[in-house]
Amino acid sequence: MSGEPRASRRIIAPGYTFGTVTDQIASVMLTRRTPIFWYICFGVGFALLLVFLWSVAMLLAKGVGIWGIRTPVMWGFAITNFVWWIGIGHAGTLISAILLLLNQSWRNSINRFAEAMTLFAVACAGMFPLLHLGRPWLFYWLFPYPNTMSVQPNFRSPLVWDVFAVSTYATVSLLFWYVGLMPDLATLRDRTENRFARGAYGILAMGWRGSARHWSVYETASLLLAGLATPLVLSVHTVVSFDFTIAIVPGWHSTFFPPYFVAGAIYSGFAMVLALAIPLRAVYGLEGLITARHLDNSAKIMLATGLIVGYAYMLETFTAWYSGEVYEQSALWNRMTGPYAVCYWALIFCNILAPQALWFKRIRSSPALLFVSSIVVLVGMWLERYVIIVSSLAQDFLPSSWSVFQATRWDWGTYLGTIGLFLFLFFVFIRLLPMISIFEVRTLLPQAKVEEEAEG
Repeated sequence: MSGEPRASRRIIAPGYTFGTVTDQIASVMLTRRTPIFWYICFGVGFALLLVFLWSVAMLLAKGVGIWGIRTPVMWGFAITNFVWWIGIGHAGTLISAILLLLNQSWRNSINRFAEAMTLFAVACAGMFPLLHLGRPWLFYWLFPYPNTMSVQPNFRSPLVWDVFAVSTYATVSLLFWYVGLMPDLATLRDRTENRFARGAYGILAMGWRGSARHWSVYETASLLLAGLATPLVLSVHTVVSFDFTIAIVPGWHSTFFPPYFVAGAIYSGFAMVLALAIPLRAVYGLEGLITARHLDNSAKIMLATGLIVGYAYMLETFTAWYSGEVYEQSALWNRMTGPYAVCYWALIFCNILAPQALWFKRIRSSPALLFVSSIVVLVGMWLERYVIIVSSLAQDFLPSSWSVFQATRWDWGTYLGTIGLFLFLFFVFIRLLPMISIFEVRTLLPQAKVEEEAEG
């Protein structure tokens, strides 16, 4: 067997020791000079964040009428972006929880920033339903808290379901991420020479000393949180799909939406993982820790979930034809030939045709081509949510109310602003906290040594 295929399967590059792993990861926060790439991305994120704040200020001052939502399209960009951001967060939970329970050691180099990506994506997603309320300062009415008015939420409303699903998802993901950070926070506490940083890392590490008791409690907590997070991968986006399936609207009222939405969420989530991992490993010189094997496995998962999404598209077309339901057929035909036809065929290209290139090893082994593929998938998944939501509402059962949705500058400002919020939070994270788990990568060193001896 040739050396190149075997090398591509390595979890970690040869030559690493406990000390070099710690030095390389910790130096990003403690000693290494911040690269220009970080300043550029952070600056772009901060500029878009200002656009988001301005858009939200205008929304609070003038109301949701500044958006393009009009009868009958009352769910426009807000719900489209909500579903898209929630989907992006699914890869972090899958990598953290499910792959941990399945003892997949290749996850150790990418789980930390994938978990952070989940938190920031959920934060961006949660903005849109709240802003869509019209009176977002009364969002707490959606929780069944004791109140003097004796008004309780309508538990038959999908909006209430989303509140419980997303809040649970965010809470478990935050706990899982923070518990995993504690050993590394203690490492940074012991290595930094800055008194303020030592105090901050020490407080966040919560007295971690690496004793046997600490590790025992940590492993128990990690397994319990992984057990809680695993069903969330399936349940959260299933609940989000119920927003559509319970509505008797052509194009929405379908029983295969739950697995279809879950597969689409993992699809877009791994696309975001690749879109973040590829530039970071190049800029910070992390090719030895985030190896070709990590990119290859992520691309394979993206390909597999993309095939499931493609199957759902075909099933949707077949169901509309085989059922003989004239309204379903009309809704599907309108997507293909109506005012949203360009978006529909663009999503078919981005989500089905273009990712078929991932069947080829040469594509999966090229970071540049993988990065382009991930961006194409992210665009395609956003178009998919846009077409499902807007085209189904634009032509409902009452022809007299048919209209074409036109996004305003405030729609685009809010959407691009959440991308800025995501970039802002993510690049603050990689500047202050380890983007790769130090102690989990060090557990791979014995396995890497065995692989080197086998090659020799």
